[in-house]
Amino acid sequence: MPKAIITYVRYVDALNKIVGKFSMYLVFMMMGILLFAAISRTVFNIPYIWAVELSQFTMAAYYMLGGGFSLFLGAHVRMDVFYGNWTPKRRATVDVCTVFCLIFYLVVLLAGGISSAMYSLEYGQTNYSAWAPRVAPIKIIMVIGIVLMLLQSIATLFKDIAKTKGVKLS
Repeated sequence: MPKAIITYVRYVDALNKIVGKFSMYLVFMMMGILLFAAISRTVFNIPYIWAVELSQFTMAAYYMLGGGFSLFLGAHVRMDVFYGNWTPKRRATVDVCTVFCLIFYLVVLLAGGISSAMYSLEYGQTNYSAWAPRVAPIKIIMVIGIVLMLLQSIATLFKDIAKTKGVKLS
């Protein structure tokens, strides 16, 4: 495989490892927000209208930023009726064919995400709630997550092509 592809795969894998390990801690942040909300509401009788919504935004960031890392780990759900019995080379061959569907989906999702984020920034879109936070930051985070997953999908394509040729890429 060309050196540029090997370098690309290494950098994308490293980037998704860093972002993925960071995003794992967002679950604890979400739990802390919800714990704070529960304690303040039940013990001190002070409800905070922003707590549940902020925890939802945190969960969305966790989910979107962790997608590339999940793909790197091979942890996405797949139908394992036949796949589990195949040789690694045959799996890689099938993955090379099917990854184009994922890439197409991610490109369409990215186009919609960019459009939605641009709209949110341009018009100062807020969420329809009493707190009414701006939604542009979470939409930007979602676009970043889609880009990371798209980059990882391409890196996975390169790894699978190398695997079909009997070469270990990373």
